[in-house]
Amino acid sequence: MPGRALMYKFLNTFIDDLFAFTVKMPTLHRLATFRDDVIFFIWLYQSWKYKVDYTRVNEFGQGGVNDEEEEETPAPKAEEKTAEPAQASGKETSSSSARKRK
Repeated sequence: MPGRALMYKFLNTFIDDLFAFTVKMPTLHRLATFRDDVIFFIWLYQSWKYKVDYTRVNEFGQGGVNDEEEEETPAPKAEEKTAEPAQASGKETSSSSARKRK
């Protein structure tokens, strides 16, 4: 859930809690309004305790720091390539190469 939507829901829950203590209602219902607050504080504690590991690969095999490094590898330079002479196809090539071997 996006952070903005989560904050709106938390504010809505907080307002409901205040409303529950201003209106006359059964005590169990008043206590039941704190369930959402307890869950929210548990979520806050877990998000503080267990940070997101951005180097971890997800279930699709994507993510992690290594993927970014692999994408940025430069292509080999033109100087590193070995220049081979172009050969024509046909009988001339095969017979001339056979003569060179002898």
